[in-house]
Amino acid sequence: MQGAGQENGFGTYLKKALNEVNNLQLESDVATKKLAAGEKIELHEVMIASQKASVSMQAALEIRNKAVEAYQEIMRMQV
Repeated sequence: MQGAGQENGFGTYLKKALNEVNNLQLESDVATKKLAAGEKIELHEVMIASQKASVSMQAALEIRNKAVEAYQEIMRMQV
């Protein structure tokens, strides 16, 4: 059996992926606030940051949905 402190485990990968989604969301928020405050930032940069955050969130939700479906399927199996 593998140890819980394994560096390349699924939990570590999942944590890194969720942190990346969070970072993209934060970058989008900063860019939007800069645009709203009239700071020097191009509209296309704000839109790109927003779309990156949106796509990453949608992908994370789809992965979560598939993981829940797989768990439910396993729970329905007869032993």
